[in-house]
Amino acid sequence: MKASTLRRLIVIALIAFWEILPRTGLVPELFLPSLSSTLKAGFTEAGEYGQALLVTLYEVGVSMAFACGGGILLGALVGSLPRPRVLIMPMVSSLYAVPLVILYPVFTVWLGIGSESKIAFASIYGFLPTMLATAAGIQTIDPQLLLAARSMGATVGQRLARVVLPAAIPTVLSGLRIGGALVIVGVVVSEMLISSAGIGYLISRYRTILDSPHVFAGVLLVLALAVAFNAAIKWIERKCAIWQTGTRGAQATADDVATGAMQPAT
Repeated sequence: MKASTLRRLIVIALIAFWEILPRTGLVPELFLPSLSSTLKAGFTEAGEYGQALLVTLYEVGVSMAFACGGGILLGALVGSLPRPRVLIMPMVSSLYAVPLVILYPVFTVWLGIGSESKIAFASIYGFLPTMLATAAGIQTIDPQLLLAARSMGATVGQRLARVVLPAAIPTVLSGLRIGGALVIVGVVVSEMLISSAGIGYLISRYRTILDSPHVFAGVLLVLALAVAFNAAIKWIERKCAIWQTGTRGAQATADDVATGAMQPAT
């Protein structure tokens, strides 16, 4: 049986169990409402969930721009320069081990309970793993590539854009996947803690009144957001794999030509 077919069967089985178990009373609906009642609750309050989703998408988008964009750029810079790597990487690694959720009350004191505190918290939450993964990937690059770029007069910016980042694409995308997922988690968790808008706020509000179908409707939206982000990363990986394959093929052809030219004629 193919893996894709098996995955579909597992998804179908989970959906069936989700609908059947609460209906038969094997699982109390307070703990797990049926899928049909969850979807009905979501459609009934579609306008409210739509507005909350727009707020969450805005906060996630801005946070990813800061966390993933800044993490990739700073990770590439730190990873390619020996002295900053020795000075900064141990501190960032130690900070990453700290449960950063304890910092969110501080952000609410500084920035209030609006989107600003959530963006700041989620940006830092996703920035650290993105930076660490990118810096680790940069260290695996062949030093001869950087030496050749420097010998041809490339500036630091040109080396980062044209040598470092393209050569570290697989590791960068891994860091982007982890950092982006943590951004989504950071936004939703911060909305659940202290907020007046967003999907996390709706989940927390309906939880307090024990309205399980509406709680799980919000959870489904968060899952859909995470699945969409993962699908986007996979699409980027496929595009980058095609680019890298073409680059390796061109490089192999060039090496073959150079080898043939160096061989004596017979």
